[in-house]
Amino acid sequence: MGYIVLAVWAIQATVGVTLLVSWARHAKGESAGLVLTHAIMMIAFLVPWTVFLVTGSVAWAWAGFAVLVLFIGFGDATMVRRARSLLPEVRGGMRDYIPAARVGLAGRLGERVRFHLWFAGLVFFPCLAVCIIATVAG
Repeated sequence: MGYIVLAVWAIQATVGVTLLVSWARHAKGESAGLVLTHAIMMIAFLVPWTVFLVTGSVAWAWAGFAVLVLFIGFGDATMVRRARSLLPEVRGGMRDYIPAARVGLAGRLGERVRFHLWFAGLVFFPCLAVCIIATVAG
């Protein structure tokens, strides 16, 4: 199942790279800290996950999962910032998360963003499952 996580991550990363290229072309540096941190760290996930796959060491699986937990939020914050112009009411902070996610999942931020939002769970939850199963089995 660890290799399934890797395959799903590769699909998600491919879409993420296309979003990053579009952002670089059109966003004029808007939210650069959030976008670049999210992108770099999601790619960095590959390091501990690969070490886990090669060695079977559960600590590396959990390190990879920690990267996801700590840095997916940077992508979420980027989505919230982008969606605010489409929200009927802006409340500020992360109180706009659920309304922004609805905007993104409805495709109003583009189909690639919509896919990226839906597909994120297909990386996150199987990764968590692999970590738990590997821990229990070990």
